Amino acid sequence: MTINPDDMINSIMESISRIDYIKPQDIPGIDLYMDQVTTFMNSRLASSKRREDDKILTKTMINNYAKNNLLPPPVKKKYSREHMLLLIFIYYFKNILSITDIQALLNPLTEKYFKNNPEITIEDIYNEVFRLEKTQVDLLQKDVQDKFLRSRETFLDTPEEEREFLQMFSFICLLSFDVYVKKQLIEKLVDNLCPSGKK
Repeated sequence: MTINPDDMINSIMESISRIDYIKPQDIPGIDLYMDQVTTFMNSRLASSKRREDDKILTKTMINNYAKNNLLPPPVKKKYSREHMLLLIFIYYFKNILSITDIQALLNPLTEKYFKNNPEITIEDIYNEVFRLEKTQVDLLQKDVQDKFLRSRETFLDTPEEEREFLQMFSFICLLSFDVYVKKQLIEKLVDNLCPSGKK
């Protein structure tokens, strides 16, 4: 099956423009039981699933996060808004970072700001970070578009029936290299945040 490259890049651009996040005001104002947490997260983050049967968050995942000190334990089996915000951070981090690295990032956050600091809350931090990320959508679209156009300039001397695959492979490699370099950078930053031996 042949994919029209222009249709594909337009679809990618459209999906990038629809990137959204869970707004704190959308999180229920009451503490939730585990089933309510998974239902809420699975419905609100459904658009980020790759396949229809992918799971956003399961009870086992949440229990493992608590066991690995990524998430403070629930109070009387209920999860607060702060728990929910931390779970959203975990959801995004888990796709690129190890549990150990997520721990190194979130432990200082939970120790200092989880129900402890009236001046800066987890919700304040969440809002500030996601406000920054929303400003990056246009830049991200431009970067992806540039990589796509560069990939279309590769393998021009190959037979047409092979060119489409090889150009798509080039595009994937460009995107992958970008992710690889950024992941390396993130890991170095996490290592600097967490002195050796404390992770």
